[in-house]
Amino acid sequence: MEKFKSGFVAILGRTNVGKSSILNDVIGQKIAAVVNKPQTTRTAIKVIVNRKNSQIIFIDTPGIHKPKSKLGTTMNETAWESLADVDVLLFVVEATANEIGKGDQMILEKIREAKKPTILIINKIDLVKKEQVFQMIETFKDVYHFKAIIPISALKKPDVEIILEEIEKCLKEGPAYYDKEEYTDQTLRDLSSEIIREKAMKLLQDEVPHGIFIEVEKMKKSKTREDKPIFNIEATIYCLKDSHKGIIIGKNGQMLKKIGSYARQDLEKMLEEQVNLKLWVKVREDWINNEQFVKKFKNIN
Repeated sequence: MEKFKSGFVAILGRTNVGKSSILNDVIGQKIAAVVNKPQTTRTAIKVIVNRKNSQIIFIDTPGIHKPKSKLGTTMNETAWESLADVDVLLFVVEATANEIGKGDQMILEKIREAKKPTILIINKIDLVKKEQVFQMIETFKDVYHFKAIIPISALKKPDVEIILEEIEKCLKEGPAYYDKEEYTDQTLRDLSSEIIREKAMKLLQDEVPHGIFIEVEKMKKSKTREDKPIFNIEATIYCLKDSHKGIIIGKNGQMLKKIGSYARQDLEKMLEEQVNLKLWVKVREDWINNEQFVKKFKNIN
């Protein structure tokens, strides 16, 4: 009989390399916001994968970037701090890069310091020729001894299985840290705010999304007049400026209605119940440099 293994795996990489997409594909459902814009993940999100002979706990960290605010600094700190208590590192890079850039070099230095088994994931190989992928593999082989190098595009089941098998090889014998029915440490409020933020980020103009913060203020299950279960959710979208508030609300409230409509669809899929979603927009100037707000994104274990 095979020994049971368990351990924690941190997913590292620059902004917008596809870490959250990998996380969602591994678990098979949406946990982290996935948007084609940098700095989407703000906290270290834990996702639990239960297998026949192992339990793998993934930690999706914020993308490494040059910080321009307290929020940015906190996001980087959260990513680096996750290295200390994990067993395996998953380093995600883009196949579209022609060389190892400064951001990836900085991450490699942290990986060397951590001295943890590391698997390299080369993402978005569908965007380049095979020769470039082979060149990237050789380039990274020369700078660090990875336990495995796995090229992927959009993750398919065989790719997921390969990644999980390679992680298992790096794990030691250990107990299951979480109940087998659990798949994330995020609360329903956390997951709901992620869904609302993802829809807002996809729909809004480039200058607005990373200045928004979603706070779910009410989440209560009740019954409709027809005696059917319904979740009543009330959330506030905080933004940095009055001009941003106008963009988020949109002409005659159309943008806010669209964000709400798209978010409600995903919320109903997640909760498997009807959802009544109410959204408000408030201005909180310079909240990305406000200690009280920013500490909400600090990973507290």
